[in-house]
Amino acid sequence: MPRGDKSAYTDKQKRKAEHIEESYDSRGVSDEEAERRAWATVNKESGGGNKSGSGRGRPDTHVSSEMGGRRGGAASASRSREDRSASAKKAAATRRRNREQTA
Repeated sequence: MPRGDKSAYTDKQKRKAEHIEESYDSRGVSDEEAERRAWATVNKESGGGNKSGSGRGRPDTHVSSEMGGRRGGAASASRSREDRSASAKKAAATRRRNREQTA
């Protein structure tokens, strides 16, 4: 099987990767990087392609999703309201600038 072939993945894994990729795209990550991160997340959570036979799949761990949620919450809670607001404004300006450059 050639590298990058997704035939060993279940439909659920493919949908999950697509959803994760759309999320990264909406946050301004390039298409190639978004796809790479999405499949890396699916591989980390499910252990790679599961379409190898009946009863041979493993349950997903969701470790990446949980870790990201914990990190984001802890980081945000330790900062002041002004810091969070300034960060959000800076991010919005960056997204606006990037959108104008690509258009």
